[in-house]
Amino acid sequence: MSRSLRPPPECAQCGADIPPNARACPECGADERTGWREANIYDGLDLPEEETTPRSSARVPSAGVAWYWWAVAVGLLLLLGLATLGLN
Repeated sequence: MSRSLRPPPECAQCGADIPPNARACPECGADERTGWREANIYDGLDLPEEETTPRSSARVPSAGVAWYWWAVAVGLLLLLGLATLGLN
């Protein structure tokens, strides 16, 4: 079996050193099937290096009932009360 591509000295996926005759990266398992790439497939996407939004500022849903459900409940009770008064 002839090898078409030799591994790069450093893995483009995880950055680990790769031995010259390795068939796969010893750290992440990238190989010639998955692609010995000179650059990572995500290099041109301008992704942030780390998460920019702190977890504490994320919106957390409240444990209570939303105000509009209270309004619906009060409206239904008023309609039920008016229907009861109209039957008498």
